[in-house]
Amino acid sequence: MGRAERINAAAGLLASGMAPLLAARLVAQRFSVSARQARRYVEVAAGGPVEVPEPSVVFTVKVPASLAARVREYAHGSGSTISAVVARALTEYLQRSHRGRPAR
Repeated sequence: MGRAERINAAAGLLASGMAPLLAARLVAQRFSVSARQARRYVEVAAGGPVEVPEPSVVFTVKVPASLAARVREYAHGSGSTISAVVARALTEYLQRSHRGRPAR
C-alpha cells in the first residue's frame, strides 16, 4: 500500500470524527509505520483525501538523440523527472489530438 492510500485511510478516520492523535496511533498500527510517520500522514490527511496515482509501466520508445537531450535538460531545469515530463507531454498531445477528431 502506498503513501496516497495511507493518507486516504487517515483522512477517512479524521472524517469519521476521530481525534488526530488517535488516528495517528491507529495508522501507525494498521500500516506498521512509526508514530512520527503516522502523524505526517494524518497532517496531510487533514486537507482531505489525495489522488491515488495510477500504476506506472515501462514504455520504451526511440527518439532522436537531440530530443532526448532536450527532454533531459528540461526535466533537470524544472526539477521534474524525465518520466513526468514525457507523461505530461503525451497526455497533452493526445488530449489535443482527440479534440480535433470527429466521433466515430
